Amino acid sequence: MFVEILKNFKLEKKTPSLFDFDDNKNYTRIENIRIQGIEVNKYINEFWTAKQRQANSIHEISYRACFKPQLPRFFIKHLTKEKDYVYDPFLGRGTTIIEAGLLNRQVIGNDINPLSIILSKPRFLIPNFNKLSIYLNKIPFFKGLKADIDLSMFYHPDTESEIVSLRNLILEKEEKGKLNDFDKWIRMVATNRLTGHSKGFFSVYTMPPNQAVLPERQIKINQKRNQIPEYRNVKQLILNKTKSLIKDVSSAQRQQLKEIHKTVIFSNTDARYTKEIPDNFVQLTVTSPPFLDIVQYAKDNWLRGWFNGIDINEVEQKITMSKKIEQWTNVMQLVFNELYRITKIGGYVAFEVGEVRNGKIKLDEYVVPLGISSGFNVIGIVINEQKFTKTANIWGVKNNLKGTNSNRIILFKK
Repeated sequence: MFVEILKNFKLEKKTPSLFDFDDNKNYTRIENIRIQGIEVNKYINEFWTAKQRQANSIHEISYRACFKPQLPRFFIKHLTKEKDYVYDPFLGRGTTIIEAGLLNRQVIGNDINPLSIILSKPRFLIPNFNKLSIYLNKIPFFKGLKADIDLSMFYHPDTESEIVSLRNLILEKEEKGKLNDFDKWIRMVATNRLTGHSKGFFSVYTMPPNQAVLPERQIKINQKRNQIPEYRNVKQLILNKTKSLIKDVSSAQRQQLKEIHKTVIFSNTDARYTKEIPDNFVQLTVTSPPFLDIVQYAKDNWLRGWFNGIDINEVEQKITMSKKIEQWTNVMQLVFNELYRITKIGGYVAFEVGEVRNGKIKLDEYVVPLGISSGFNVIGIVINEQKFTKTANIWGVKNNLKGTNSNRIILFKK
């Protein structure tokens, strides 16, 4: 059935029950390739774009190397029904599970990086804005506090003192096991506001918010732009971002996410060994694993790690940052073995990868044999072709250069 949907994508306007998208006018191109003796179809089209069904504002949390919500939505809508379990073993900012929650699916999220849970879990319990504002404004901020590392190139002294006040309170309450839902929301938003390139962030102008440049690099940016950190009101910016995050969320969606939170499973472990997830339990996995050594998680997240009391270098050692494809596939084989165990009969895995190393390495062609070896049947490779966004160009990611060329999803079925 799903293959027929892919083939007949142009017919979506005549078959609205199959597709919720309405701006595609091209037939799906189908190419047949052999991968280690296995015949596999590639289905190539613009199956979704950032303009289709504008993503809910609750997704607007920045995280390096994350995919757009339209990607998991495409597979969740067509391969699951309400109340089915949807899983992401490489949670990132939580795109898959948040979108699944908005579509009234049960969710499981796992990531070896604890930042992922900090950024994901609070968005299932969206606070009342007025009550949050009252709570936040009662938090005491002190003058003259300084971080235990030099952050003067990022923050005005008064802003730094406010950040340190908030950090101290959160870490103290966390150690005592007293963090409430307001605290977790505030921590999530503050983590996302630490650095960025507009006055909506705590910092002076710097790189986009999904990466914190190193202090020495920021000093050079300041010199080049002839800038010094200006004061930013931390509480006001947290409230501003909260308004932005919740503006698209209806009262019904709030209640729905709250109900789903009662059964949500979050784990902070190696994706190869997720013992807390039962056998034959998950209907659909939609995920994107670490791509070799393309993204440097510790380097990008050092400031977020500091704010949350996380040793990000220790975390990076646990992440699959292999430089050699053989090492990467050895790890991913064990991940697929675990995915096979937890997937229901008739369930699916949508595994998104990309072309790396100037397009010389096509990870999809390495992943196909891994899924088959674990016991899955390969449905095909779904390739969503689209132009790079402005953000991608900021990062210097261009077609056939460093990064991914397109969304390439290998679809498996158990």
